Amino acid sequence: MRTLCASTLIGEFFLIGFAGLVAMQLNDLPAATVWTVSGIAMLLCVLLCGALTRPGGVQLGWALQIALIASGFVVPTMFFLGLVFAALWWASVHYGRKIDEAKARWAAMAEAEAEAA
Repeated sequence: MRTLCASTLIGEFFLIGFAGLVAMQLNDLPAATVWTVSGIAMLLCVLLCGALTRPGGVQLGWALQIALIASGFVVPTMFFLGLVFAALWWASVHYGRKIDEAKARWAAMAEAEAEAA
């Protein structure tokens, strides 16, 4: 799960950076405000990559997805892109857990075969 979720978060890192550039052009927001908010969100993406296996890591990822969708109020295209990345986040969590379960089953089968031999 960690690999898939981290890949999604790194994609969001770049998306947030590009959205910051767009937000500076579309709105009359000060550059310092745009880059403070964008920088915090980008930093959260990177830190969350390391915290995915800890309790609450996936829930923080969902909070980031909600914030990404809400950023559509500043950059309207982010409503769509936020939904796309929320779907990717769901798929990363869902299928990542299935992959982890399959790996655990295979490891258990290999261990059982090793003990039988």
